[in-house]
Amino acid sequence: MMDIVDSDKEIKEICIRLLTRREHSQRELLDKLALKGIERCKTQDVINQLADESWQSDERFAESYARYRIQKGFGPVKITHELRQKGISDFDLEPVITEIAESWFGLLRQVYDKKYADNGELSQKERIKRSRFLLQRGFSHEMINTVLK
Repeated sequence: MMDIVDSDKEIKEICIRLLTRREHSQRELLDKLALKGIERCKTQDVINQLADESWQSDERFAESYARYRIQKGFGPVKITHELRQKGISDFDLEPVITEIAESWFGLLRQVYDKKYADNGELSQKERIKRSRFLLQRGFSHEMINTVLK
């Protein structure tokens, strides 16, 4: 019985060490602990306890991650996909984008203007090249078509 308490304590210490460096989602913590050879069934209870104690918060992680990626110039499609990969499925990005860049179109315009000097009429090849760049950044076709017109 004492062995289980020690291992829970050890798991909690590892998690707190990770969480003091930066926010982590529950899935990230589970994955990192699994890499250390700790079984997921043992870690889930500890992570739930840390969430109850406000050491870990998926919402805080999602907001922090979204803010970071928006500041790097990535769009809603890419950020939403990356959050899903990190175990966050339903996070509203609108309050974060409003705080940082007013709107997704405003961010798209910033990214586009930083990368390309607008030289008037674009050839089809150049238009496709610019569109592909913006798609890779995570902006939708509709948003890209609006900025390229």
